[in-house]
Amino acid sequence: IGLEVHVQLKTRSKMFCGCPVEFGAEPNTHTCPVCLGLPGALPVMNLQALKLTALTGLMLDCAIPEVCKFDRKHYFYPDMPKNYQITQYDQPVCVGGAVPLHDLAYPKDHQKNIQTPNKRVGLTRIHLEEDVAKSFHFETSSGIDFNRAGSPLMEIVSEPDIESPEEAFAYLTALKQTLIYGNVSDADMEKGQMRVDCNISVRPLSQGEYNAKIELKNLNTVSGVRRALAFEIERQIEAVERGEVLRQETRRWDDTAGETTLMRIKEVAADYRYFPDPDLLPVKTAAFMEEVRTHVPELPTQKRDRYMADYGITAYDAGVLANDLDLCTYFEAAVKTARKPKGVANWMLNDLQSALGAASLSIGESPVKPESLDELVNLVDDGKINGKQAKDVFAEMFATGKTAGGIVEEKGLKQESDSGAIEALCRQVIDANPKSVEDYRAGKVAAVNFLKGQVMKLSKGQANPAMVGELLVKLLG
Repeated sequence: IGLEVHVQLKTRSKMFCGCPVEFGAEPNTHTCPVCLGLPGALPVMNLQALKLTALTGLMLDCAIPEVCKFDRKHYFYPDMPKNYQITQYDQPVCVGGAVPLHDLAYPKDHQKNIQTPNKRVGLTRIHLEEDVAKSFHFETSSGIDFNRAGSPLMEIVSEPDIESPEEAFAYLTALKQTLIYGNVSDADMEKGQMRVDCNISVRPLSQGEYNAKIELKNLNTVSGVRRALAFEIERQIEAVERGEVLRQETRRWDDTAGETTLMRIKEVAADYRYFPDPDLLPVKTAAFMEEVRTHVPELPTQKRDRYMADYGITAYDAGVLANDLDLCTYFEAAVKTARKPKGVANWMLNDLQSALGAASLSIGESPVKPESLDELVNLVDDGKINGKQAKDVFAEMFATGKTAGGIVEEKGLKQESDSGAIEALCRQVIDANPKSVEDYRAGKVAAVNFLKGQVMKLSKGQANPAMVGELLVKLLG
């Protein structure tokens, strides 16, 4: 399996003109003579798009050649008004590289069955091109929105190193994380910011060469890619086992029906008649690479390793945090002054994530601010509230947005940790329950739990449970 991933870059303007890039704008409102392909209109390269592509290359260990250039790819289709697309043919921005697949990038139901841990999927190249317009088909007519035409598009071409639908899922997940970390793209597939074409070929183990390569299109989600590949691999294997000769073709994935259908047969390779664009000079990458290198971020696997080393968090928890840049931002804000980073991580990944999921909120929309979550962890650690009270305080924090300290003060929940006051309560309970005292002294250690419960009841849940246990054992001799 090889994947071609088209990524819309996070720039304010288009690739070769000054029109804004905006998702969801009124159709055909962000156009000009350049992106409409009108005669005489000349392109001016968007340098920021080139820098973002080079940054992606650095994050993925690509080689950045000293010179790259733009070419014209000729074909006739309504969404390409010039009848050619400006792209890169033989001198792309990035060459080689790899996407490392880490355990948590795989589907959750497959994470215990990974065949090749720490696999790296090789890249052939990353090149830069302009996007095409978007076609709409109605019952009796078709329309074209040119707002997207000319938007900067980066194409990431993998080697055919992917050997299962689960590896394809992990590849796309890891790649998407890298793009988001580098602020290169939001990579939102639902908005068309990341589009995937799959190339699949199968062969019997006894056969040297692969059968014909079949391309899959209309893949709108990472999980959809996994389902489409699983179906198509099974379809091709069954066809070969029936003795059919597979032909090179393009197929469309129907997510509702759960199957692929034929779009077109590729009898001969397309001749796009590439040649260098005479309106755009070759670009010397050295002119901006020093600046680009300063923007290479800490990547997900590096962040995971740092969290484990600096905060003592488990590999799993550190991986879950590092998988989501917004979670990382929240966590790092919460642990700036934290005494118990592990406690913060536990509350985040359990209570907070559960509450956010139930309310259909993202971590960025959390009513519980990072510093307030840290305050809650510290209140428990200081013995000012117990675990049960902390759960109640958290629920109030989530519902109202109030701080942990404010809620504890307001509701009078502060835990009693005065040893003298707690000892007086313990003596009172011991005097009132001679049978339990007798049982404890006769060797029934569990009897102390009953006494402890009575002290907590007497204190209305505000006595420090650990201190209650210690004092009871001491007083019972």
